Amino acid sequence: MALGQHAGDGDSGLSVLLVEDEFMIALLLEEMLRDLGYRVLGPVARLGKALEMARREGVDAAILDINLNGEEVYPVAETLAARGIPFVFVTGYGRDRLRAPYCNSPTLPKPFRRGDLQDALAMARAKQQN
Repeated sequence: MALGQHAGDGDSGLSVLLVEDEFMIALLLEEMLRDLGYRVLGPVARLGKALEMARREGVDAAILDINLNGEEVYPVAETLAARGIPFVFVTGYGRDRLRAPYCNSPTLPKPFRRGDLQDALAMARAKQQN
C-alpha cells in the first residue's frame, strides 16, 4: 500500500514519526494518522529526542513541526533526507518561511484537515521517489 492511501483495516504497516510540540495538535495529528492506517512513533516534542529517533528508528515518513519549543527542526529534516525518508513540515507560518534547501518541501499549513494530511504525505512520498 502506498503512503497516503487509506488502509481499511487500520494497520497499513507503515510508520510515521510525529514531531510536534503543541499538545492538542500532536493529539489531532496522531488520531488522523491512526485513522488513515499508519503506525505512529511519538509524538515527540523535543529536538534532541526527535533527532535521535530520526537517526535510529525505522520509519517510512515523518511529520515535522518547524518550531519545537523555540528550536528549528531542520537537523531532523537533514537526517531524514540523508536516509531517504520523506517528510512533511507542519507550520503556522506558511511555506515562504521555510529555510533553504527545504523551500519546496511538502508542507501542511495549520489549520488542516485529514484530507490535507493525507495529500501532504502522498506528495512527500512521490517527491522522494523522483
